[in-house]
Amino acid sequence: MVKHTTINNSTGERRCSCFKRCGGCQLDMPYKQQLEWKQSKAQRMLSRFCKVEQIIPMQSPYNYRNKVQTVYRRDRSGRLISGVFQSSTRTLTATQDCFLEDTAAQSIVAELKKLFVSFRIMPYDERTGRGILRHTLIRTAKQTGQIMLVIVTKGAMFPSKHNFVKALLQKCPQVTTVVQNICDDPMPLTLGERNNVLYGSGKIADELCSCKFLISPASFYQVNPVQTQTLYDTAVKAADIAEGKRVLDAYCGVGTIGIVCAKQGAQVVGVESNKSAVRDAIANARLNKLNNIRFVNDDAAQFICESAYKGEKFDTIIMDPPRAGSTEQFISAVAAISPHSVVYVSCKIETLERDLKLFAKCGYKAQLIQPVDMFPHTTGIENVVLLKKKVKENTNGQQN
Repeated sequence: MVKHTTINNSTGERRCSCFKRCGGCQLDMPYKQQLEWKQSKAQRMLSRFCKVEQIIPMQSPYNYRNKVQTVYRRDRSGRLISGVFQSSTRTLTATQDCFLEDTAAQSIVAELKKLFVSFRIMPYDERTGRGILRHTLIRTAKQTGQIMLVIVTKGAMFPSKHNFVKALLQKCPQVTTVVQNICDDPMPLTLGERNNVLYGSGKIADELCSCKFLISPASFYQVNPVQTQTLYDTAVKAADIAEGKRVLDAYCGVGTIGIVCAKQGAQVVGVESNKSAVRDAIANARLNKLNNIRFVNDDAAQFICESAYKGEKFDTIIMDPPRAGSTEQFISAVAAISPHSVVYVSCKIETLERDLKLFAKCGYKAQLIQPVDMFPHTTGIENVVLLKKKVKENTNGQQN
């Protein structure tokens, strides 16, 4: 096996020889310097809104990704190789010991390559239309140890699938469920809507912030479980959750943050536009035996606008939008419903900066900006921001 990472024995720092070819990492420097770079960027972009706290580091910033997607190709000699697509291309970079990926997932990929060759399961070739294997997805649950393998195929055909699974489990008994996902979408690393469960339940369970969560192949679930605990603890603390407090969890996904709030006694409504995610969220609420949380399949901005029209009130809105950030419509709707506080969990600092300007125009001021290093070795900076409604003064100088 060719090793692509080297370790400095004196510092424990790792370096990857694939750095320039892969694109999975964007920062090729010691971890301390990465944190300094991120802190400087956060302060440069966000300090106009309020003080930026010191970034929360990861104690061991390696092999943290619990979601590993792998593509397969034949090299010039006909040997099956595995790896990742270079950033913004479909050129495969062969990798075997990526220091971001979960080590258990890497060992499974090594066995999968042998099995694919043995069972003559060939990678799909867009030029010739031959082969069936698009990619594999491995999801690992840190707390429970459960592992899901998703084999993504061009069509429904999967020769000798039962014998394949039997051979796989002999080599990798740690795998708890195997799913065949059928995908006709030409876009790389996408999942189709059809799943065939070949072994196990088709889902895995994990624990986070003293709550349980079911994870299906397409579920959104944070990829760094160690830092996610820190991130959510920070967000829930900022929200000042108390018994009976009314909380809206916007962009709620599978309900993670909202369920953590409900566990602490808040009355929670989760809003999510993805139907599959809402189904998972409802199942997760049941799993945690919570009756003080409900989920709505709707556009978050539209739901808030309708809630404001009906006169509904929320004490706090928690929002965790995708990398594209929120929208002017959503932020205006928040201002219309007028919660006392907003907790914004952001995974992209550029869109966060833009949205904080909009919140300021709507009368909300940042009280806390807490960066969290969710993605070591990348330029990504996760932030938790607490916004509170500005208090107006009347003509006598008294606060309203």
